[in-house]
Amino acid sequence: MTAILTWNIQCGLGCDGAIDLARIARVARTMGEADVLCFQEVARNDAALAGGADQAAELEALFPGYQVFFGPGLDRSGGTNGARRQFGNLILSRLPVLQVFRHALPHPVQGGIKHMQRQAIEVVVETRGGPLRVVTTHLEYYSDGHRTAQIERLRALQDEVAGNEARPPKSAASPYDPVPRPASLVLCGDLNLLPGDAEYALLFQPPLLDAWRRARPGEPHPPTTGLFDRNQWPMGGHCRDYFAVTSDVAQRIAAIEADLATDASDHQPVTLELRDPA
Repeated sequence: MTAILTWNIQCGLGCDGAIDLARIARVARTMGEADVLCFQEVARNDAALAGGADQAAELEALFPGYQVFFGPGLDRSGGTNGARRQFGNLILSRLPVLQVFRHALPHPVQGGIKHMQRQAIEVVVETRGGPLRVVTTHLEYYSDGHRTAQIERLRALQDEVAGNEARPPKSAASPYDPVPRPASLVLCGDLNLLPGDAEYALLFQPPLLDAWRRARPGEPHPPTTGLFDRNQWPMGGHCRDYFAVTSDVAQRIAAIEADLATDASDHQPVTLELRDPA
């Protein structure tokens, strides 16, 4: 079995107003010992976020035995103690990581509203069922045009990887030596879209499938945000966090669950369990 957790941790800021990454780690472990943890909204050295802490280092210390890979969407000067201030997505893996990719997502021109550079981080992990790509991202909140462009890029990236797997390039000595990068994919994160949105329909079409709907047909998506923080989310509980999988991965889904009890962030963690191939 391979277990993957996704969670927008809001820099560890709970609905009680306290920043507590140790609490994030405790809650994550109550959902089982995930093989891969995908966190969104992780900050490093930014005085306006988490008091300027290096949250990547703190999470690494909280999860001994895991490798840590950080993908900053923002990477700027002016951090605490002269360090760079960064903000983005983090993957922790206790599985062997064969290679890592960091993808800048489209950032179209759109004046008059807030928006920022977004990023997706990809790891190729060696599971008991063979190599698997895990990608986590956090799409733009304020602009459906940005989200559309970002989804189109993610889908184009999947087509590119599948094409290279089907027609591999000629190999040679390093750096041209081949390292596995399969089309088999788990894409997860805070996608900032609702199940009825046009962007949802754009993302969830072949080759990408909604793991929740595949595993729980006819069951509404769980409310992954807005359950406890009604200041940020006056509309109440609703779904913004998803797992998208390729069809071969969908056939291996053993379980998908959301923790609807924790208020350690304004989002709820979601876990996906995959059976090993027969």
